[in-house]
Amino acid sequence: MPSAARLALLAPLLAFSPAAADEECVNVKVDLVPTDSLQMVVWLEKADGTFVDTLYITAKTGLYGLGNRPGRMDFNSGPIPNPVTGVDDMWPYGRRVNTFPVWAHRHGMSWPEVQFQDGFEDNLSHSISLSSVEGTPPYCRPISNDNDQQCWPGTADKVIWDTGTCATVVYTDKGRLSPSKTSLYPPRADVTVQSEDSDDVAMFNMLNPFDAITRATPAGGSPVAINWPVPRTVEGGDYVMFVEASKAFDFNATYNDTVYPGPMVSYKACGLPYRGQPSVVYRVPFKISGQHEVELATSYAGYGEVNGANGMLFPPDATITTDTPGSGALRLQLVADGSAMFRIRVQNIPQVDYAPPGMPSDLEAMNVSSTSAVLRFVESGDDGLVGPVTSYEVRVRANEEITEQNFADSIPVISTVTPVQPGELAMIEVKGLLPETDYHIAVRALDDCYKGSPIITARFTTGERVVGSVDACFVATAAYGSVMANDVSVLRTFRNSILSHSILGELAVETYYTFGPAMAGLIGESEVLRATARAALTPVIERVRNLDR
Repeated sequence: MPSAARLALLAPLLAFSPAAADEECVNVKVDLVPTDSLQMVVWLEKADGTFVDTLYITAKTGLYGLGNRPGRMDFNSGPIPNPVTGVDDMWPYGRRVNTFPVWAHRHGMSWPEVQFQDGFEDNLSHSISLSSVEGTPPYCRPISNDNDQQCWPGTADKVIWDTGTCATVVYTDKGRLSPSKTSLYPPRADVTVQSEDSDDVAMFNMLNPFDAITRATPAGGSPVAINWPVPRTVEGGDYVMFVEASKAFDFNATYNDTVYPGPMVSYKACGLPYRGQPSVVYRVPFKISGQHEVELATSYAGYGEVNGANGMLFPPDATITTDTPGSGALRLQLVADGSAMFRIRVQNIPQVDYAPPGMPSDLEAMNVSSTSAVLRFVESGDDGLVGPVTSYEVRVRANEEITEQNFADSIPVISTVTPVQPGELAMIEVKGLLPETDYHIAVRALDDCYKGSPIITARFTTGERVVGSVDACFVATAAYGSVMANDVSVLRTFRNSILSHSILGELAVETYYTFGPAMAGLIGESEVLRATARAALTPVIERVRNLDR
């Protein structure tokens, strides 16, 4: 019996029951267990291939714009994913159009392509006038795995590569919207427009429709449950659930850094080529109906195009690894379901919802720093104050109060809150904030049918910037203590009159402006480091003085 008709027959009976239902719904639940360092997207199609909806997408693509950020797709990357340190594609540049090519070519949407403001897509570094503070997460500056001086003239790269610890502050060009080129991926939606940014950045969040379904990249081995309340406009019948999983540096004999090397452009010494095995796709046919049904899949259905050039789903073949857990076809773990096994489990679950969820209470910000804050609130219940809620939705807004009207347009906080019971304390960390900025935060509960509670709000202000000014000669100023020091003026004159008038010189200046402030912050806080920096700059200054003689 079609689900709509069955629910229509159930409604009169429920209306006369002692506990009358406010709403009946059907919830489609997807269960899987990822391996380490995956990017994933989950979507639904009709059996005839008609795209229905995207149910879930990991934050790097859904919120931080991994598929549509400035720069070449084949820029090197790194460090290599490491679950111990939490490292996963830390670079700020390069549109990874090969992340989810099958999904990207099926969802039927497009966005303007995000390009560097100067239009030069081969460069990793840009003028300070075009570069604003980069929140961490998501991205750090490009680094070398062996302290190669051609990447960045510092000696800490190897440590950063091994530990996954970002520099304190990075400044990047957030880009602009192309007037002619389009992308099949959304732009990032996590940024607040700053004075150095293009006015287009203010539109990024409005253009991104996936914030409500975006989730943090799950830890390997941790079960992921995705709930999709079936809209009343969706008819019962035959459907197919798809999961596409992507992983950088997943090399084998067919797909590796020799076959797909990095580009021969500036900063080629930074990082390593990342293109390995392409995305793999799993599919589960199932029915949406008024009955509880369970369907399982144990093997992958195919793989995407390695460079994202098209949406072909290539059938399984010998080029994809099938015998190494976490690699290729085995990016999702095999899990027991009673006597059966699955990599993807899809359940069709009819549900009765008797009341909306209660509102969380006592929201407050704690441990506020210049770039982060910890939030605490008291949990509510699913039906009023009864039972745990299904999930919480947390959003943040800079310099403006959050209301019920603008909640959906505010930036989502990508952190997981696992509901426990009404009255329990929940904690969540908000990262990637700007210093010295007023923020408003809001939380609401969601129940089994994904009805939302009223929001609860709080306000806090982040601390002072931990690095020095972003103007003038950063490192020299930090070393000498004043922008007016004679030697700083010598370097500035050299920068303006000589370096800025040559290609290599301009490249050096842009590198200095993009990544110098982080180093200046460290130097300025230590007299020992300041003395060391002065000693290192002395021969440079002497050479510059000699050029004028």
